[in-house]
Amino acid sequence: MMGCGDVPWPHAGEPKGGMEMNWYGIIDLIMRWMHVIAGITWIGHLYFFNFVNVPLQAALDDAGKKAVNPKLMPRALWWFRWGAMITLLAGLWLFVQIYLYRPGEGFGISDFLVEPGAGMSDRAMWILFGMLLGAIMWFNVWFIIWPAQQKILGGKASAEELPAIRRRAFLASRTNTYLSGPMLFGMLAPSHYGAMEWNTFLFVVVLALLAIHHSIRTSGKVGTSI
Repeated sequence: MMGCGDVPWPHAGEPKGGMEMNWYGIIDLIMRWMHVIAGITWIGHLYFFNFVNVPLQAALDDAGKKAVNPKLMPRALWWFRWGAMITLLAGLWLFVQIYLYRPGEGFGISDFLVEPGAGMSDRAMWILFGMLLGAIMWFNVWFIIWPAQQKILGGKASAEELPAIRRRAFLASRTNTYLSGPMLFGMLAPSHYGAMEWNTFLFVVVLALLAIHHSIRTSGKVGTSI
């Protein structure tokens, strides 16, 4: 939810004397590491499900699905959902630490969130954009995709219910895949781009959506042979 390089390191720890600033910097680094590792796990599995598993499932017959899915899906879904959870929690921690805390002073609005006399900073607008999309994606994982998969894999749905449940999980997963492109740019932009300009914003969103759409369209055609 937060970019790995969202705020320059000096904010996280130019010592003003004593251990407080050192601990601030250490915690900042650990939480960034957790956020990045969990985010890679989450989004990596999201792309696996949409770019690899969807074409695979279409190619398997019922016997193949019964042989493959009970061994594959529970493990993949475990890493998928907990990657999403840790990404969210670490991202929220980082947002509070960076934007709502002043080292040596305590909690309060930092200059990274609101620039004095200028309103909300471009950096903050980008990260809040990314956080909004990330939060929607997390909700889809925990409250739509995972409950649906529990019913599908656990045999808790009737034959009449299964098509609707599968469709709901599929649409939530596809939505997350499309949102991931703009979300990732929102996470990276604060440190690597910075300025929030509406023409650039719209260009980036459209470009990211087109890239994801192209990946989905070609996923069933690539990698079919060695």
